[in-house]
Amino acid sequence: MAASVAATGTTHPGPIMSRRPPVCAIASFLPDDLGVFLRAYPDVRVSLEERLSHDIVAAVAGGRADLGIVTWDDEHPDLAFHPYRSDELVVVAPDGVALGRRGAVRFADCLAHPFVSLWSGSAIHTYIVGKATAAGRPLDVRIQVAGFPAVVSLVRAGAGIGIVPRSVMRNLNRDGVAMLALDERWATRRLSVCAPRDPGRIAGPVKALLAQLRDHDDATADTAARGPRKARR
Repeated sequence: MAASVAATGTTHPGPIMSRRPPVCAIASFLPDDLGVFLRAYPDVRVSLEERLSHDIVAAVAGGRADLGIVTWDDEHPDLAFHPYRSDELVVVAPDGVALGRRGAVRFADCLAHPFVSLWSGSAIHTYIVGKATAAGRPLDVRIQVAGFPAVVSLVRAGAGIGIVPRSVMRNLNRDGVAMLALDERWATRRLSVCAPRDPGRIAGPVKALLAQLRDHDDATADTAARGPRKARR
């Protein structure tokens, strides 16, 4: 899984830190976690930027980032990976269309429909395009927008279907939209916080943020929001 974001380490007068996480984390998990941290450290400044997982890992390993949130299954000699959250990619489709009446859908079936997507270069768009390429099929992108609320609004309007993290749907208006399980193993995305393996490379405020994020390790995030899911065929 390589559709996440990064973290940059910059220091200004007074403790300041920059990091880069995945767009789904920015939209759902991080606001609450960062709110707790920033109240405890009012002088710290945090910069968030989206990057692909391999870019994040390279940035943290190279000292250009303090921390990163990634989907990453490999080892790295200079980095430690701490479980953070789990999320799941789901399909959103207009209510009333045949696809929207199914409880779960395979990605190959989705590729027969036009897509509403985030901008090219976003981690999730790059990830989905890669999956379509691996399947030997083109991704028919009808329109691209800047955020998940716009994706869902355009799906509701009938512009196409979309693939979004389940976590971001908690705070969006789901009227007129069907949310379907994406029946693929790669739809589950386990997010980890990556940090330097050497504790001497982790500054005090960064260490505190790392502890805050590790306290919220949740391997079953959003299970309460999950609907019934059909078994894989």
